[in-house]
Amino acid sequence: MHKTNINYLIVLLAFFTFGLSSCEEGNGEGEKSTSNLPRARGELGEIILVIDSAKYAGPVGDEIKEIFQRNIEGIIRSESLFNIRKVDPRKLTRILRMASNMVYVTTFDDRSPGSRTINSQFTANSKEMAQNDPSLYMLRSKDEFAVGQEVLYLFGNNDQELISNLRENRERIQNLFLTREREQIAKALFNRKSSIATNKGRETFGIKLNLPASYQFVEEDDQFVWFRQPTPRADKPDISVFFYMTDYKDEDQVFPENIIKLRDQITKTRIFADPANKDSYVVTETLEPPVFSNVTIDDQFAVEMRGAWRTNNKSMGGSFLSYTVLDAERGKVFYMEGFVYYPNEAHRASLREIETILKATIINEEGA
Repeated sequence: MHKTNINYLIVLLAFFTFGLSSCEEGNGEGEKSTSNLPRARGELGEIILVIDSAKYAGPVGDEIKEIFQRNIEGIIRSESLFNIRKVDPRKLTRILRMASNMVYVTTFDDRSPGSRTINSQFTANSKEMAQNDPSLYMLRSKDEFAVGQEVLYLFGNNDQELISNLRENRERIQNLFLTREREQIAKALFNRKSSIATNKGRETFGIKLNLPASYQFVEEDDQFVWFRQPTPRADKPDISVFFYMTDYKDEDQVFPENIIKLRDQITKTRIFADPANKDSYVVTETLEPPVFSNVTIDDQFAVEMRGAWRTNNKSMGGSFLSYTVLDAERGKVFYMEGFVYYPNEAHRASLREIETILKATIINEEGA
C-alpha cells in the first residue's frame, strides 16, 4: 500500500471512533483500480499473520493468539478459531500477498527488523496522529494486493497501548473475519437451494428455511422436520439439521437447563443412529457442559448452544450447534440445530456451515 493511502485511511478511521470502519476504494477517477490484480486465494479460516518473530513471542503475540487462536467453545476436541500462518514481514512473497485474509501487527516504538519493515509503510504524519490519539489501533484495506482480499493493520505506539486496544476489541476483530467467512460460505452453499426445505418450512412452521439443495429430507411430524447431507465417503462429514416448534409459555423455556431438556426430548423419540435400535437415540453430552450465548436470528431473540452429542448406547458422537428462537408475537418457540458426525476429524468447517444455514432462517417471512 502506498504511504498516502495509509495516511488517508488513518485520517478516515479517526472519524469512526465506534470501532471497525471499512475503508474501501471505489471506481471513481483517481481511485485505485483492481482490474489488474489477481484473485485472492486461501482456505476458509486461514489468516496470514505478518509480525516480527520477537513481538509474536512476547505479550502482543499472546494477545493476538487470544484473538485468532483460542479454542472454539463447545466442540468435542481442541480446535482453534482460525488457522494462522505466521510470516516474517521481510519474507513476504508475491504468492503470500495474494492471501484472502492478511493481518499486519506492529508498534511504532519497535526497532526490530520485522516491525521496522511494517512501520515503513506509515508516514510520519500518520504515526503522529496515532501518538496523539492512542485509541487509533486498526484500519482495514480491501483488495490491497488481490481482488476479494481483506487486509487488517493492527498498530499502536507501544505494546501496552496495542494490547489494551486489542483486549477491548477482541470480539469485534474476531467477528470481522467470522462474518466475512460466513458470507463466503453462504455464496457457495446457497447457489442452489432446497425447494423441499422451503416448502416444508412454510407448511410446518410458517417460516422460511434456507438449505442447500444437497441436503435431503429425512422425516417429519407436525412439530418437527429433519434434513441430512449424507456422505458415503469416510473423508467427508455427515451433517444433519433439524427444526422443531412448540408453544411459548414463559421465559423459563429459554433458560439453559430447559433448552437442554427440550433438546433431549426432541431427539429421544426422533433421531436414532439405528432406527431398528431404539436405544441408539441422540442425547446431549453433559460431562463437558454446552456453552450458551444470546444472539438474534432474523431480529428475534435467540439463545445459541454449542456442545457435544452422543447416542445413548455410545455408538456415535460429535459436535452440535443450535439456536432456540423466541417468537413472542406468534407465541412460538423454534428450536433449530445442526449436528455433525465426523469421527477423529476436525469439526470447525462443518459447524461454520451449520451456523451459516441456521442463521439464514427467516422467522417472519411476511416481512421478508
